[in-house]
Amino acid sequence: MIEAWEFLKQLVNPESIIQYGGIALLVAVVFAETGLFFGFFLPGDSLLFTAGLLCGTGMFDVHLSVLLASVSIAGILGNMVGYYFGRYTGEALFKRDDTLLFKKRYVLMAQDFYQRHGGLALIAGRFLPIIRTFAPILAGVIKMDMKIFLFYNISGSALWVFSLILLGYFLGTTFPQVKDYLEYIIIGLIIVTAIPVYKSYRSEKARMTET
Repeated sequence: MIEAWEFLKQLVNPESIIQYGGIALLVAVVFAETGLFFGFFLPGDSLLFTAGLLCGTGMFDVHLSVLLASVSIAGILGNMVGYYFGRYTGEALFKRDDTLLFKKRYVLMAQDFYQRHGGLALIAGRFLPIIRTFAPILAGVIKMDMKIFLFYNISGSALWVFSLILLGYFLGTTFPQVKDYLEYIIIGLIIVTAIPVYKSYRSEKARMTET
């Protein structure tokens, strides 16, 4: 039990993921967070930013182009898995009981966000924890046209991956000493991305109360 808990703590720590698992684990985490409904707790924004920053400071031995391409593909494929899961079995999530790795309120929150933003939720949602995981599933549930889904999927993945990784990369190359403050930067990213998620949760909760 202790070993499992320690592994889980390392799995949600962006720096540990990169340090111990390298590019392979990084890609696997991005795929899981964007494609598997139980991957919502995994780091996303902070992981990409950290990967870019460590690449820029030379602490992550991978070429920038390889990093951008592999993570972008992982994000695209993850959403494809989420879409097909939603298309064929996703409706069951609305009836599923809460477990340690699943909360139905997360699905309802993502649904509220999706209803307000439509297909753009697949792009804007890339930058929001939880929404990022469930938006493609909801696109599958409503059977969004595949061509339209692919457009939003590829565009969203590229924008999300390139913006965060390049931000970290250029910050790392320009100010290498910033790596010493990585923990504080990650906390800041988590707070910034959590605000709109919290607002979406409050919006969905208010709507449920009215009905």
